[in-house]
Amino acid sequence: MTRRRTWFGTVVRRTPALSAALATLAATVLAGAAPAGAAPAWTTVAPGVTYRRYDLPAAAGTARAHVLNVDLGHGRVRLGLLYPGAVAARAPLSSLADARRAVAGINGDFFDISETQHPGVPATGASVGPAIADGKVLKGAVPVSQRFGPELPPGTGTGAVVGVDTGGRARVDTLSLVGSVSALGRRLALRGLNQYALPENAIGAFTSDWGRAARARAVCGTDTDRAAPCATRTYEVTVRRGQVVSASARPGSGAVTPGTTVLLGREAGAARLRTLRVGERVTVRYGLDSASSAAYRFAVGGYPVLAGGRVRAGLDSRVAAVRTAVGIGAGGRRVFLFALDGAAAYRRGLTVAEVAAALRALGATEGFSLDGGGSTTLVTRRPGAARVTVRNRPSGGAERPVPNGIGVFTR
Repeated sequence: MTRRRTWFGTVVRRTPALSAALATLAATVLAGAAPAGAAPAWTTVAPGVTYRRYDLPAAAGTARAHVLNVDLGHGRVRLGLLYPGAVAARAPLSSLADARRAVAGINGDFFDISETQHPGVPATGASVGPAIADGKVLKGAVPVSQRFGPELPPGTGTGAVVGVDTGGRARVDTLSLVGSVSALGRRLALRGLNQYALPENAIGAFTSDWGRAARARAVCGTDTDRAAPCATRTYEVTVRRGQVVSASARPGSGAVTPGTTVLLGREAGAARLRTLRVGERVTVRYGLDSASSAAYRFAVGGYPVLAGGRVRAGLDSRVAAVRTAVGIGAGGRRVFLFALDGAAAYRRGLTVAEVAAALRALGATEGFSLDGGGSTTLVTRRPGAARVTVRNRPSGGAERPVPNGIGVFTR
């Protein structure tokens, strides 16, 4: 079965001018140039947090960047996950920031935005990658074949995250779900947690963190094709306070109450769940293991673009678009939250390779790409204001509801 590949944005031809534009882009930022219409310097949002707007020459035309410079070494500054209180829910970034009293923020991960390939199955709005909020594991990553967003760089996957560890340092890492379902001495592998898509033959868990969205999407697509039909062999078991209380042959919907876990299986996973009987004692365990062995206060998905101060090999240098990204410098104590402007004059944007170069020019040694296009949003709260203001102009003309973002908080 052929996998479809869809590109969004302006296609930039590979020419000698492209390399020159990348070099000019880096030089412009390093020199601190402030072209006409740009803010002349960094302005203070809060102690340890500054904001700047500037223009960047690029292969597709001039782009306008909006950047937050966050000093995590400042004792009163921290980053955290913004989300609507449920994994499968969306809200405008400004609303998410105001609800948590964040002083600034940007949008986060790519997400399940449309299900036209599966008629009758509603899109969940849930994000692609892992998510951790205030040290709590919210979800795992969907299979690579089931993700939304541009093509991943070589050697990366949907488990990639950017976050802040329990020591207060920002990192780019990879998180993998580990979990099991145990009953009467049997142990079944758990391969999903609050995910809009499960691997074939897998069992996934849904908790109260999922929200009210239907779980039907989780059994659609395959390990090679997101558009493949939904599985016909499914089974769902509800476990409350460690005991099976009900079962169904079809995925359900509606909120999962606290203290309850819904186990959903497809194909062979469904057959394994059918062996569980109402009244049987069941233990469900899960967590996220990091490749670096770090523990995280917060983490959000996307994909890496800069590593060890070098632009990652294989980054796309053809398709320019409005983008959002994160840069990390100073050994994890400095974070740059980067968002492009979506106004008509700047909508051609940057390629992923150009974004990586721009992050490096700012002083980042690690870089990470987040959802872009109509999702790209950067907000700040002006001194004395009760609410944040959207500083860039979203390319859709208004804020797009998103599942999560990165918030900047001051104590």
